[in-house]
Amino acid sequence: MRFSKSEPTPLYVSRTDPLNPLSSYSKHGFELDGDVWPSVEHYYQGMKFKPGWLRTTIRDADHPAKAKKLAAKNKKSARNDWEQVKETIMTRGIYIKCRTHHEVAEALLATNEQKIIENSQFDYYWGCGRDGRGHNTFGKILMAVREKLREERSAAERP
Repeated sequence: MRFSKSEPTPLYVSRTDPLNPLSSYSKHGFELDGDVWPSVEHYYQGMKFKPGWLRTTIRDADHPAKAKKLAAKNKKSARNDWEQVKETIMTRGIYIKCRTHHEVAEALLATNEQKIIENSQFDYYWGCGRDGRGHNTFGKILMAVREKLREERSAAERP
């Protein structure tokens, strides 16, 4: 299969790379839903639960992986509507991170028209999966937030 010359090379990202500003693990804190979250991953994992000690413990975890582990350990206590709201929660976290940190928004906008693919071989929902046929939900959310940022920038530039 050949790519057309006009089609940009896809950008592969990892949600778990703390050094990539587009990652949910990057340490770009923000305020949302009444708390200050150290990363999108902390926010995403914390929002699985009602306000209280568990959400606070997840928010205060010293690493996004620990926040994820705490949430997994307590998954029986997760909100009943989690499956219906999880994409919205991730989208809100990424969007607010971009609105809070100019350099993150610029990094996302700098991807131009590239297709963004979350490069997880094991995650077929958030990532592309081992065979590339995963849903790539994380990549799709990044591209949707990029489009929203573009629209906002365009509207702000109009007279």
